[in-house]
Amino acid sequence: MKRIEMKKPMKTIGIFTKNFRLYHDLVSILKTKHIAYVSLNSLDHIPNRIGVILTSHHEIHDIKRKNVIAADAYSTIEESVDKAVHLLIGKALYHQVFIGIDPGEKPGIAIVGDNLLIHTKQVSAPDQVKKTIKAIITQYPSHEYLIRIGHGSSIIRNRIINSLIPLNIPIEIVDESKTSSSQQTQRVGRDVKAAASIALLSGGKVQRKLPLEPTRGELRKIQEESRKLTNGTHSISLDTARMVLQGEISLTQAIKKDKTPTREKKPKGL
Repeated sequence: MKRIEMKKPMKTIGIFTKNFRLYHDLVSILKTKHIAYVSLNSLDHIPNRIGVILTSHHEIHDIKRKNVIAADAYSTIEESVDKAVHLLIGKALYHQVFIGIDPGEKPGIAIVGDNLLIHTKQVSAPDQVKKTIKAIITQYPSHEYLIRIGHGSSIIRNRIINSLIPLNIPIEIVDESKTSSSQQTQRVGRDVKAAASIALLSGGKVQRKLPLEPTRGELRKIQEESRKLTNGTHSISLDTARMVLQGEISLTQAIKKDKTPTREKKPKGL
């Protein structure tokens, strides 16, 4: 498996803002992604090696440069950093873009363009994957796209695949046990790392829509989650749990719809 590394661009990202919180968030993300940056204390003498400047929407008009990004104008600070890296690369069109997806309740997504990791994101629910990928295709034009998704979380995986089929992009199911991230016991931070590894692994091609029939173990797990959310007072039925796994309703909606006491009701007296 190829190792993904962020190539060092000829230019560097600069940060100029008096917003301490924004500055701290930007530095934290840049360090996490191992991206070089320069803190700018003044706009009078900006080094030639600065290719993109990250700032706030209040200060952006003070900077007379071509590539200036208002980091707090994006939905997340991480997206603004990804945009800055994209501008540094200066690539208008990619030859090949791999989209890696680590399926789960909060899927991780990674974009690898011409063997360069250019974007990572974690979405809040499986239903958000299609919308995110449509936005990515617009943001990163390419001659060729390929979606690769991990084989885990089968019912959620199949839901995601079925939602993506209308995009007419080739889809492969990848054995994610080959990724080093899959060896971690905790999912915190794992999803996007696994997605990046999945993006570069070949898998079996998806030919048609996949079945959405959950296993009994998956149904029991959803029932257990419903009990936890109600502090042990209620459990949804197997049929309702199936609706949750198939994406028809949320777990919260299922609990409201189908309140089944966990304790057996005492028979009424004769």
